[in-house]
Amino acid sequence: MADESTAAAWKEAEALLTKGKTNGALDLLRKVDPEGKEATTLRIAGQAVYSMASKSNSKSEYRKAAKLLRDAVNANPRDKQSSALYNQIRNEMQDKHISESVIPRLMNEGTPTPAGIFAIVAALLLILGALQLASSVSEYEDGEAVMRVTWTDNSGVFHDEKITIALHRDEAPLHVENFIMLSETGKYDNVIFHRVIGDNAQTPSFDPFMIQGGDFELNSGSGGYAAKWYGYCNGKTTNAEGVEYTAETCEVNQWSVPGEHTNGLRHSVGSLAAAHAGLNTDGSQFYIVPTGSDPCWLDGDQVSAGGGSCAEDKNKDCSSQSCHTVYGTVTDGQEHIDAIAAVATDGDDKPDNAVTIVSIEITDDGIKEGNPWYQFW
Repeated sequence: MADESTAAAWKEAEALLTKGKTNGALDLLRKVDPEGKEATTLRIAGQAVYSMASKSNSKSEYRKAAKLLRDAVNANPRDKQSSALYNQIRNEMQDKHISESVIPRLMNEGTPTPAGIFAIVAALLLILGALQLASSVSEYEDGEAVMRVTWTDNSGVFHDEKITIALHRDEAPLHVENFIMLSETGKYDNVIFHRVIGDNAQTPSFDPFMIQGGDFELNSGSGGYAAKWYGYCNGKTTNAEGVEYTAETCEVNQWSVPGEHTNGLRHSVGSLAAAHAGLNTDGSQFYIVPTGSDPCWLDGDQVSAGGGSCAEDKNKDCSSQSCHTVYGTVTDGQEHIDAIAAVATDGDDKPDNAVTIVSIEITDDGIKEGNPWYQFW
């Protein structure tokens, strides 16, 4: 039986989840049960990560949530809530074609599965090669950034708030690395959101579309570049003569990140995505999607179907149509994104009063380094 303080913490964590405060709930669970020994802790943590996965569509988060809920069921098979949640996420993952683990399950209640038998035989033959591969491949999970933003709203009230963003390094390793490097070197400090635009400025509703910033060069939307050389010079790998660009032959302010728009992440409320001027020209600029916007035509596998809706198109040509890489999701502070999306702007969509990124702190780089299992949550 859990003590009263632990039980109270569980109730508080569940209340936070009801309010959408997933990070707050997880922080509380880590404090009260840091090793994840209690089945209820595992169930609530799994529910929190499940909520994050449903929002971000991140395969790694779905797998983390499924593992936590599976462990909760194993720890307390009589907990109907854990069983129901576990069955629900398994069905959803099946519909999304997401396996519970990166590799097939090898054991089922102590008995080797067919995949397990095959793996045992294969391991005897390939163990040396497998060890070499394991030592050379980096494993990623979601990182985290905390963005501090200040602005004055339409009523003249000054705001100083923090926005927490999950960085999907497993799905978009280059973009997340670039974002982290720019953040840690202070490139984003005191940079403004230079553009706040609506979905359709010609209609009276003027629904929010996105807020865009990250131009540390000019603060206008015309500057900003990648933190390091990724093999692309303003979207190209060779010059007009067909000679391959290098970090030395390409001007630093032309360095760009190749698109990762086929990573399976789609635009939704709270999405952090790369702004660009064409395929493979991603640099330092980014945008965040406010509530009420659904710019799914910016995804690499969808096109506009008219009337504000989108249709799936696996053959979409991103060299001629807009495809943008989603590499993060707001997990706390979406209300601040929505508030910024409502500020008054001029004819160029620039806020009348500056919306400033004071700083971006990277609290988790998303690189796995032998962390214990309970740090999944």
